[in-house]
Amino acid sequence: MLTTRYLTGSPNWVDLGTPDLQGAEAFYGALFGWRFRSAGPEAGGYGMFQLDGRTVAGGMTVPPDQAPPGWTVYFRTSDADATAAAVREGGGTVLSEPMDVFDLGRMAVFADPAGVGFAVWQPGANKGLDVVNDPHSLCWTELYTRDPAAAMAFYGSVLGIESSAVPWPDGTGSYILLTPADGGDDDSFGGVVPLESDPLESAEGPYWTPYFEVPDTDATVAKAEELGGTVRLSPSEMGGVGRYAKLTDPYGARFAVITSTPPPP
Repeated sequence: MLTTRYLTGSPNWVDLGTPDLQGAEAFYGALFGWRFRSAGPEAGGYGMFQLDGRTVAGGMTVPPDQAPPGWTVYFRTSDADATAAAVREGGGTVLSEPMDVFDLGRMAVFADPAGVGFAVWQPGANKGLDVVNDPHSLCWTELYTRDPAAAMAFYGSVLGIESSAVPWPDGTGSYILLTPADGGDDDSFGGVVPLESDPLESAEGPYWTPYFEVPDTDATVAKAEELGGTVRLSPSEMGGVGRYAKLTDPYGARFAVITSTPPPP
């Protein structure tokens, strides 16, 4: 599971690029109870979504001619420049060169060889999100890709991410589980889904998606629709895991929600 211990290779930040930041603030505020706090004019309009004063995500305005609306997952690195070099060597693309963000840390944005966007955060004064796994915060990530083996070779070489096939609790096949190199089973933070196994995602192409924990998936989906969001996948039950759904916000950014099954005592 995600933790704020933030081992190298684990997600430590997530942010939203949207053409309408004010509209997104209204949507996620009503859906999750988030409030947006600007980082100030020197940050170029970037700011933090917060829940009870704790940062759960970042957000910024991205004009439609620059990039489509979307969520970006950031992974912890101890050296953003070395990671950029590894991305190039592994066949990926550096979309935004490593840069300092005040004294908060150092970031860079990449695309893997399949064109899937992701980013890294090298912590400075800011170690990462203040909270994960709690209701209305990031709790999981998934990579949808046409070639899981090639993807895992890339992310393994670039970020040290380890992958293993584990059986689903309900016995309906296996799932590729992602874990940081220095972590154990309890530090797993996401999974990999072959696109050909998911007709919905296969039609739209590969990407990383964040999952946000919610107290009631069905109620969250109904609220998202009421607020102008779109249901991509209606609430579904995964035995032993939880009840989840896939959504887009009113501007087209894809994300998922889940009400996780409590672990056995």
